[in-house]
Amino acid sequence: MISAREQLGPTLGETYRLWRGLLDERLRPLGLSHARWMVLLHLSRRGDGVVQKALAEWLGIEGPTLVRQLDRMAADGWLERRESGDDRRAKTIHLTRQARAAVKKINGVAAELRGQLLHGVKAADIDICLRVMQQIKHQAERL
Repeated sequence: MISAREQLGPTLGETYRLWRGLLDERLRPLGLSHARWMVLLHLSRRGDGVVQKALAEWLGIEGPTLVRQLDRMAADGWLERRESGDDRRAKTIHLTRQARAAVKKINGVAAELRGQLLHGVKAADIDICLRVMQQIKHQAERL
């Protein structure tokens, strides 16, 4: 018999994969891949003028990978790059009007899915789950 501790990691990974897959599927009609909507959400939450290096760290990807993604997104009208006022070598990223409208749709679709997935789950259980996940995250960050 597999213990609850042994099931936790795999179940967490599978749940994330399924949740993300459902969200990807629902955002595809907007022309948004996972990589694109993650960039848009991070930029919308962090505010305009984020430097590429910080964005790469928040997304957990390498700088060159992000640069290619940003090149494609800029060409498609999702964002603009500007020279940083503090460091001429650095570029800041800014959402376009198109991206801001898409972020509203992303948030709406995500809220609807979250409601469906968490339907019937007690708020107290979600609070406990979140506390446990944050504790595990902090332990992992310290390692």
